Amino acid sequence: MQSTHKLVTSMDGRARRGFLKMTAIAVFVLSGVASLGMAQAAVGKAEQTSLKFGFIKLTDMVPLAVAYEKGYFEDEGLSVTLEAQANWKVLLDRVVTGELHGAHMLAGQPIGATIGFGTKADIITAFSMDMNGNGITVSNAVWGELKKKLPMKDGKPVHPIDPKYLKAVVDDYKKQGKQFKMGMVFPVSTHNYELRYWLAAGGMNPGYYAPAKGDTSGTLRADVPLSVTPPPQMPSTMEAGTIDGYCVGEPWNQQAVFKGIGVPIATDSDVQKNNPEKVFGVSKAWAEKNPNTHIRVVKALIRAGYWLDEQNNKNRMEAVKIIAKPQYVGADEKVIANSMTGTFEYEKGDKRAEPDFNVFFRYNATYPYYSDAIWYLTQMRRWGQIAEAKPDSWYLKMAKEIYRPDIYATAAKELIAEGKMKASDFPDFSKETGFKGAQSGFIDGVVYDGRKPNEYINKFKIGLKRNDQPK
Repeated sequence: MQSTHKLVTSMDGRARRGFLKMTAIAVFVLSGVASLGMAQAAVGKAEQTSLKFGFIKLTDMVPLAVAYEKGYFEDEGLSVTLEAQANWKVLLDRVVTGELHGAHMLAGQPIGATIGFGTKADIITAFSMDMNGNGITVSNAVWGELKKKLPMKDGKPVHPIDPKYLKAVVDDYKKQGKQFKMGMVFPVSTHNYELRYWLAAGGMNPGYYAPAKGDTSGTLRADVPLSVTPPPQMPSTMEAGTIDGYCVGEPWNQQAVFKGIGVPIATDSDVQKNNPEKVFGVSKAWAEKNPNTHIRVVKALIRAGYWLDEQNNKNRMEAVKIIAKPQYVGADEKVIANSMTGTFEYEKGDKRAEPDFNVFFRYNATYPYYSDAIWYLTQMRRWGQIAEAKPDSWYLKMAKEIYRPDIYATAAKELIAEGKMKASDFPDFSKETGFKGAQSGFIDGVVYDGRKPNEYINKFKIGLKRNDQPK
């Protein structure tokens, strides 16, 4: 027994898992109970077992890394390669061409592609990768001016910071003849919509898209024009003075703090509590050709999400060590741990508890709700990416084409039958409609009901109303 222990501990992680798995199988068979109490799989063999998935170097790619490192893909008979991509456009294009079989995607990417904003392609998702995880950061120069205007308590700024105070800084810039510019990661990214939402809540117009006029810059009539910058380049772009601030996922807000070049002033929980962030996207054609493979991928990702949140995030430091590796995020462990372990640092030394900064499973975070897809569609219409008015029925139709809770439910039921998960870990699938209830928790106090998208769009002071056209 001792010699076996030495052999196992000397192996690398993947070899050790393989050895232990083979040993367990041998013991099981020899005990004469191999055929007893085993749930029969309703999902057939994977049609395709060798897969390549893409991701961007962000903290929230972690479910993919965990599913790989913990052997969850292997458990489904899948041989997976994970590959970092240069930017979101390259990632989407490679899923469309089939060079990637799936990817860590912005929640807006399958939606934008399906409705034809930017790359036109049929992309679906059956798995929501996380909630929250973003921040809004400004340069030291902006922070110096902003801090003078903020209410303070015990020598520290009161949070959440009301965006009206940034408007005062932007107005000062205008008086000096300077333009205040900010960065976001992609036109259909959560970051774009969150930043626009936050700015508009403070009385600043982030600009409109006018695709019918050939203007897809998103800066028409903008008080604060927004431009695209890949996530890892955000800190250096701000440091160079090209932008005055940005909205991005981790670890690139905390990186600004560690480098001493900027200060985060809001998290996405301040803008929209428990907002859906990334999804795992595949082409519709691939999913239809490989239904069993797709379900098995979702099973592995569900287990990864559960592992990340189980027992009050007990596994988070292990996850930090995994994604700090250069093949994943490749950032300093301390930078990644700042947000992944339930805290967030604003001004240097001002570290505050943010237990839900990253959510990977609780609150049904992995379930692909139609209402989440519809929220993104309302923001696309609000800012002109959807050029014409659409009836409420169109929003639901699009959501059902793109978000696939039926595939998720099949994967979840398999995990329950196999004894790997419990029914109580998931929504009640017999009653689930795909819609969350009316959602509050937005910075401007506007309530969102996914069943009434046009009514919701008409509530905003800044933004296109139902029948408006960008001018």
